[in-house]
Amino acid sequence: MLFLGGGGRFAVGLTLRPIVDELGWGRSELGLAVALFQVVSAAAMFAAGFLADRTGPRLVLGGGLVVSALGIGLMSLMTAPWHALALYGVVYALGNGAASMIPVGVMVTRAFPQRAGIANAVVMSGMSVGQLVMIAGLAAVMLSVSWRSVYLLLGLANLVLVPLLIFAIPTTTAAQAKAARPDAGLNLTEAARTRQFWLLLAIYAICGFDDFFVSTHVVAFAQDRGVDAFLAGNLLALMGLTGLLGVVAGGAFSDRSGPVWPTVLAFAARVAVFGLILLDQSAVSVAVFALVFGATFMVTAPLTVVFVRESFGTRHLGAITGLITMVHQICGGLGAYLGAAVFDTAGTYNAAFAVMGAVSLLAVVLTLMLRVVPATAGTHTP
Repeated sequence: MLFLGGGGRFAVGLTLRPIVDELGWGRSELGLAVALFQVVSAAAMFAAGFLADRTGPRLVLGGGLVVSALGIGLMSLMTAPWHALALYGVVYALGNGAASMIPVGVMVTRAFPQRAGIANAVVMSGMSVGQLVMIAGLAAVMLSVSWRSVYLLLGLANLVLVPLLIFAIPTTTAAQAKAARPDAGLNLTEAARTRQFWLLLAIYAICGFDDFFVSTHVVAFAQDRGVDAFLAGNLLALMGLTGLLGVVAGGAFSDRSGPVWPTVLAFAARVAVFGLILLDQSAVSVAVFALVFGATFMVTAPLTVVFVRESFGTRHLGAITGLITMVHQICGGLGAYLGAAVFDTAGTYNAAFAVMGAVSLLAVVLTLMLRVVPATAGTHTP
């Protein structure tokens, strides 16, 4: 499921330039659809996390796949900007947010409490593998068929996965889910009284801001700098390969040292490559930028549940993780739209690269301020 979702959500980045060339749109019009996707999917992730604390995942994940199939498949028929807003920004966003890493992360963390970092990293690496395999495959498909076929194929793939998911996940009643919940842990209101909570929100906001600016615009940027369309599409796919390496390494490192240092290293690498691309935009530098950034792209995803578990306990793991991820997604939408707006205004992404480098540096500082300590029910860390 994460394989399919991880590849499918990047289809807009792969098809951005063909869509605007064929339909005569500005990049900011698709950027706005991505921004709306981020906001709506963020709300859906929070709701999915809330439900994951109380019910079994079968209905949440299966329903999310059906809605995803409807939204992404119907994008093959779009002819006006509002179609992208409605189908990608709302319908697909709801499905993708429900069938996401939040309920999966809750299941995995509770199943493997001693090795939560590496266990979540391996499971969530499915998103990086999906980006690698699916984007490479879809880039090849686009050599012989139109971008519309890409969205139709993605819709069918989501439908095919539904019966497999239902077969694989056993039915869990609400009573069983409630009985399995631990007694200890802060609720959302108690967590919000801590400095730790607001630091995590700020860090993940910056992370999303960076992530979806790059994933939405890197293919178009590479093409602007003279990279062939097929190679540019495969560059996005290869970011999935480096992302796979980065997320697994980060998860293993987290189990040994805690989640702070992998996060610091990821943001430090981003500062370096944003600086590089501001100084040199040759094809080689574009490739280095994309591949190094790709290695950082998924590092923080499996660490979200680790930060939350170690800071606030596991009783409300889904709700708190969902809220942090919601902020990540909303700010990701802002990053995607900012990149499009900057390009449409200035004809270059340079100002956006400068902003992303500056906020990544801020994230390094904020992460170093984190102090991960065990939480107990009814108490909070000042």
